Amino acid sequence: MSSKRDYYEVLGVERSASEDDLKKAFRRLAMKCHPDRCPDDPQAQERFKEAKEAYEILGDARKRAMYDQHGHAAFEHGHGGGGFSGDVGDIFGDIFSDIFGMGGGRRGRAQRGSDLRYLMELDLEEAVFGIDRKIEVPTLVACSECEGSGSQDGKTSRCDTCRGHGRVRMQNGIFSVQQTCPHCAGSGKTISNPCRSCRGEGRVNDERTLEVKIPAGVDNGDRIRLSGQGEAGPPGTVPGDLYVEVRVREHAIFKRDGNDLYCEVPIRFGQAALGAELNVPTLGGEARISIPAETQTGKLFRLRGKGVKSVRNGETGDLLCRVVLETPVKLTARQRELIEELDASFGGEHAHTHSPRNRSWLDGVKQFWDRVTS
Repeated sequence: MSSKRDYYEVLGVERSASEDDLKKAFRRLAMKCHPDRCPDDPQAQERFKEAKEAYEILGDARKRAMYDQHGHAAFEHGHGGGGFSGDVGDIFGDIFSDIFGMGGGRRGRAQRGSDLRYLMELDLEEAVFGIDRKIEVPTLVACSECEGSGSQDGKTSRCDTCRGHGRVRMQNGIFSVQQTCPHCAGSGKTISNPCRSCRGEGRVNDERTLEVKIPAGVDNGDRIRLSGQGEAGPPGTVPGDLYVEVRVREHAIFKRDGNDLYCEVPIRFGQAALGAELNVPTLGGEARISIPAETQTGKLFRLRGKGVKSVRNGETGDLLCRVVLETPVKLTARQRELIEELDASFGGEHAHTHSPRNRSWLDGVKQFWDRVTS
């Protein structure tokens, strides 16, 4: 039996916790126990490692399902793909960068370039099938003249304040706090001959052209993280990341709900009453649905596997077609005469056999008035 604590207990959440609950719980623990915040507390570092391992399992839907069924045994001896193997640049992002804004080695953590956000609007078809698109992002880039060093001659000196570490320790009574060196801004180096183009900043304003690969199946609000494509950082630090956020435009035919698609199909009275065969649009071309006789407006017809293929688990949703009875307009005199004749034929003592819902509705109205007036 594994000696590890239950992952839900580690994060302090219920087993029914949502993805958002898990992320918030991990944020709280990480902010409290991260090694950079508790460099001299081995127990805090162990708690951080334990929380990180728990979140890497429970934050992945597939791994969470395996853990819920088999516990820690699902990830022992190499089973189940245990351990974190995600690409930090994938669509799910990197929670550690979200929390701390960090990247690269310890010195790069003192300061880094800012993260950028780019809003990309897509048609439904582009989101469903994926697309490669070029974007132009105004940002700070590494100065080409000094190659991002900030020095005109390429020479730098070790910072005397932090002795090249990029961080200094401030002592106030019993409290000791590490912070970014105020003299070198965390780079650990100083410049005696600043670059004329960037004035020693190591970066300049420019517009960068990037090609973004949008994977098939993305949905409204999904973010794609391009690691290192944000603003260039100060000399000696790493650049930030670029987050491309997806916005899907409203579609003329389909509405999307997760992996399922919905559409409304107008039908005539005769088709609803007598039945019909109809062609409906799908993402892969036309499909045929059979409308049985006496179909009521609003009835849903499901076409399995005709929805969207998920970007996360590869599962494909369904297409749900809702038939809507359309009242005819601009009637000719003869059409009006025929409808009046047909409508009259539905009356009389057998009217309830043709309109069962109407009769039940009238019965409900009568019972309501009896209760109100009694």
